[in-house]
Amino acid sequence: MSDLKFVLNREGVRELMQSQEMVDVLTDYATQVATRAGEGYSVYIGKNRANVSVVADTDEAYQDNLDNNTLEKAIR
Repeated sequence: MSDLKFVLNREGVRELMQSQEMVDVLTDYATQVATRAGEGYSVYIGKNRANVSVVADTDEAYQDNLDNNTLEKAIR
């Protein structure tokens, strides 16, 4: 057995999660998902830390996602 001990650098993780580079990477992935999902979906970028969401902007896209799990399929 190994005596490896892992210590998380909390300040480093905080800095990473608030960096513009992380936001850029997440935005690229979210844009790809929104494009695959089709018309009516857009990317929402969070304000305080690196978080990005793909959301249905229209009623049609919202219903399409409910009926067909469009966003889940677009991730794959």
